Amino acid sequence: RKETIAKRHSTLKQLQARLATIDTTGWTIPHRVDFHIIEAEMHGMDFNIRVLQPWVRDPAYYQSIWTYQSDTPDHEGPTNHAVIELWQYVLQLDIASEKNLEKEIKTISPLIEQARINLTGNAKELWIGGIINIRDQAANLRSLQDQTQKNGRGLKKAIKKAIESTDAFVAWLEKESANKTGPSGIGKEHYTWHLRHVHMVPMSWEEEVYLLERELARAHTSLRLEEQRNAHLPPLVAASSKEEYDQRAMESIDRYLNFLDKKEILVKRDYMGPVLAEHKGPYIPEEKRNFFRKAMHYDTNTLNTHFYHWWDLARMEVLPHESPVRRYPLLYNIWDSRAEGQATGFEEMVLHAGLYDDNPRVREIVWIMLAQRAARGLGSLYAHANIKTMKEARDFHVKWTPRGWMREDLDLLGFEQLLYLRQPGYGTSYITGKILVEQLMAERSNQLGDKFKLKDFFEDMDNIGLIPVSLIRWEMTGNADHVEEIVKQ
Repeated sequence: RKETIAKRHSTLKQLQARLATIDTTGWTIPHRVDFHIIEAEMHGMDFNIRVLQPWVRDPAYYQSIWTYQSDTPDHEGPTNHAVIELWQYVLQLDIASEKNLEKEIKTISPLIEQARINLTGNAKELWIGGIINIRDQAANLRSLQDQTQKNGRGLKKAIKKAIESTDAFVAWLEKESANKTGPSGIGKEHYTWHLRHVHMVPMSWEEEVYLLERELARAHTSLRLEEQRNAHLPPLVAASSKEEYDQRAMESIDRYLNFLDKKEILVKRDYMGPVLAEHKGPYIPEEKRNFFRKAMHYDTNTLNTHFYHWWDLARMEVLPHESPVRRYPLLYNIWDSRAEGQATGFEEMVLHAGLYDDNPRVREIVWIMLAQRAARGLGSLYAHANIKTMKEARDFHVKWTPRGWMREDLDLLGFEQLLYLRQPGYGTSYITGKILVEQLMAERSNQLGDKFKLKDFFEDMDNIGLIPVSLIRWEMTGNADHVEEIVKQ
């Protein structure tokens, strides 16, 4: 409620004032890093209340049902505090699980009633885009209803009421959408403040535009050169059956892990293979494959390399950080430069290290993926500056993704651009985070000279935790200039 938010903001200001009085002179670098994480999280809450206001502007904020686990430390984008992680339930429910799920489902109707009061914003495209999320919730609830026919009356009654509330909410949102006329982007100035003071990325809106334009050009140029290099080779052939896909996927995992071990790129851990096998995904008919599934049906290692994400999550569980500040996901997606930057950067790093030397055509897919991420990031930057509409941002995304692999008729496109409009800085973090990791590797290599080893570099970075790369850099190299630059601004 408005009154609750105002009270929390007042309390936050008191905490920020207390934090500012703390003298960190003589603290170790790791402890000073923790201090800045807390400071950034406070900035995140302040920004949410002052500017982003998802509970006022963004109907998707009231989506309760989540059917899948995110591959990042927490959900991508703003979520309410009563999210129901349906994927955590085994739908042969025991008595305790059924009662817990019933209790959670019962939160949907009152939350939706509150949403009707709270949603007074005028962000047209956020509003229209958010209707899709709520429609998806209705569909997921109906699926849950079908799967729980043998369960008790209490759960079935709760699901029925949640469906009715969600359907009514969709109708209300659609009716109100005609009255929405305002912009959804937060503007360049707010974007830059959020990027620096919440995500601890030492860049501005303009600098991100420049860097993503550069990476988009580099990706397209590298793809053309790669195609020229491989012109004498036969084209790649995608898996054409479930059996073939599954076999190729498991062979790719073995080849990938053996490569990383033999080349001394990463410390091999027991969870690596099982985690990749669990997330290899199903075989999908060609006409239904989205961008990333298209890549995986040619070679699953194109995405296994990005699935550094799942190793991050496994590591958080198996090797929890000693600092309570870093042991759990940082608030407000402050982990994005490290999580998405390393996952994206690692795709290209292992390409250069030789992973695809025995099948060079796969290298072309890596450049296609880089181009796609640069194009979608630029689309999100233009949308936040209110230079492009969501439709124009999507069109740009499609136009600059090679080979027509990004399609208007598959839901991935709309999902990505809406997510990045909801969460400033996230759509660009794949590229700018990658660049920050590359800069860190260059600096650490220069420091250590002949003593530099890739395996040690990645192990040190992973041990520091899923925190902004600017803070990882300070802890690894002793160089705090990026953090000092942010604090001064």
